[in-house]
Amino acid sequence: MTNLNLGELDLTTDEFILDEVDIHIQANLEDDLVKEALKTGVDLRQYSKQVESELQRIEQASIKDYIKESQNIASLHNQITACDSILERMEGMLSGFQSDLSSISSEIQTLQQQSVSMNVRLKNRQAVRSHLSQLVDELVVPGTMISTILDSPVTEQEFLEQLHELNNKINFAKELSFRETLACSDIQDIVDRLKLKAVSKIREFILQKIYSFRKPMTNYQIPQNTLLKYRFFYQFLLANERTVAKEIRDEYVDTMSKIYYSYFKSYSSRLLKVQYEEVADKDDLMGVEDTAKKGFFSKPSLKSRNTIFTLGQRGAILSPAELEGPILVPHTAQRGDSRYPYETLFRSQHYALLDNGCREYLFLSDFFMVAGNSALDLFNSIMGKTLSMFLKSMSTYVSDCYDSIAIFLCIHIILRFRAITAKRTIPALDKYWEAVLELLWPRFEMILEMNIHSIRNTDPQKLGLLDTRPHYITRRYAEFSSAIVSINQTFPNERTHTLLGQLLVEVENFVLKMAAEFPSRRDQLIFLINNYDMMLSVLMERAADDSKEVEGFQQLLLARTQEFIEEILSPPFGGMIAFVKEAEALMEKGQLDRLKNEEARITQLVRGFSSTWKQSVESMSQDVMRSFTNFKNGTSIIQGALTQLIQYYHGFHKILNQPTFRSLAVRSELINLHHLMVEVKKHKPNF
Repeated sequence: MTNLNLGELDLTTDEFILDEVDIHIQANLEDDLVKEALKTGVDLRQYSKQVESELQRIEQASIKDYIKESQNIASLHNQITACDSILERMEGMLSGFQSDLSSISSEIQTLQQQSVSMNVRLKNRQAVRSHLSQLVDELVVPGTMISTILDSPVTEQEFLEQLHELNNKINFAKELSFRETLACSDIQDIVDRLKLKAVSKIREFILQKIYSFRKPMTNYQIPQNTLLKYRFFYQFLLANERTVAKEIRDEYVDTMSKIYYSYFKSYSSRLLKVQYEEVADKDDLMGVEDTAKKGFFSKPSLKSRNTIFTLGQRGAILSPAELEGPILVPHTAQRGDSRYPYETLFRSQHYALLDNGCREYLFLSDFFMVAGNSALDLFNSIMGKTLSMFLKSMSTYVSDCYDSIAIFLCIHIILRFRAITAKRTIPALDKYWEAVLELLWPRFEMILEMNIHSIRNTDPQKLGLLDTRPHYITRRYAEFSSAIVSINQTFPNERTHTLLGQLLVEVENFVLKMAAEFPSRRDQLIFLINNYDMMLSVLMERAADDSKEVEGFQQLLLARTQEFIEEILSPPFGGMIAFVKEAEALMEKGQLDRLKNEEARITQLVRGFSSTWKQSVESMSQDVMRSFTNFKNGTSIIQGALTQLIQYYHGFHKILNQPTFRSLAVRSELINLHHLMVEVKKHKPNF
């Protein structure tokens, strides 16, 4: 048995230190087992021996177990040794595998670099290939293009498609030539020859269409529409052969200029053959007397006759239906023996110009690819001769025209046509419209001024027999003024308003001069009222109610009517009216007593009114209805006179009811006011 090492418990050792022993003992005393032994009073020596023997027994048992398990321990040792060798081999293998992985990682990096490099080279080659492919495609002239350009008619869709391709190749070849690309020289010759062939065929086709315009009775709009289908032909010529493009353009301009000039010259001359034969001349003025000449005013019964001062149905030419209606066909009108006023011919001529001009401008802009001033210049080179012819013939006609309504209608036709072209955004005819207006406006103003002077210089004594009915000069003015005012409403013109104002002043003066020729004021008033009423009626048919002319004549008519009512009431009822006015004036001053001694006068007035008023009212009504040509106006005057009479009689009643006259016995003979009103109503004319 192995000896126990009790060195630490050896009390004889020199290193022993009492303090440490005390600590050690104290620590052991704290042990639970020691505490339990001390507590039970166990003998420590005996207990120590017991423990020692127990330990020896356990040691012997352990040795026997080791001996018993020696084979297993040896086997375990062998197994551990074998595992150690295996682990050693695995360590070698893993080291080798780690080395292999390191080399594979470097190879992968190398492959990745090679892949990136190859990808870059591939992209570069693809980019080069796309450019080269496009270049080759643009350079190659396929056989179908050659055969189509050489053999196919230009009207074939395939020819048009191949022409587009050829144009692209020509442009591409030009671009390459600027870069000095050598491959360009390989195709330049064949492209040039194809271009010449295409230009030749296109030139022949377009010129043939232009020449077809020249055939008599040809509707040139049909070949124009055909050319628009092939507008690319001219674009091709303009881009590749400017001399041929200029030749075609010049040929078209020359041809269409002659066609339009010939057509409109012939049409205008034929239109003039269906105009009214009798037209106004310099003597056909508003202030000229009917007996001055035999002619225009002496033949009002002429059928389909254009009148100078009456608008009639002539204003319908400005309605949208007629303004943009079909143009006149002269030979048809001649066969039907129809005749038209100048403005109808003017409208037809200029609507044909507007229609053809707008269509031509659109064609030029589309086919010849021009815009702005270039388009206007090209249009004027075609239509300029025709427009000049129009202006010249119009200037000749207008210089000898005295039909102011026709001129004014022509002005408004042009104003409306100008609005139509503005709405269509076609400026081609703008300068022409201005030129026409510059011709027409001065002429219209001159004719209007001539009429103003003619009325101003009219001598009433030379106008024949005096008559209280409306005068023919005032009727002329009324018809003319209403015509101008109604036409002028759409496009107001200040100069026209000014001239009409001057004319109105002269007519008012003329009416007053004519009225002055009558000896009695009553006839003067009848003449004035008849003329004012007639002019007002005619004006209100066409002019607006708030126009200057209408308002002026309404005021004049009202003033003269009121004066006439006083005039016709004066003979039968003048005494009573004078008494009422005199008494009312004294009442205002508080001096009514001054009439206290007028009993005899009052008695005569009361009895005279009671006995004669019915006959007087009846006679007055008949006289008024005979004096005024307008039944409605006469009725209005009678009603006004009777109303005024009742007011005067009511005033008469009121005066006699004053304290000054209450004692008069004759008051009982006054007619009851209500009864008078009932009786008066019986005398009002019935409509």
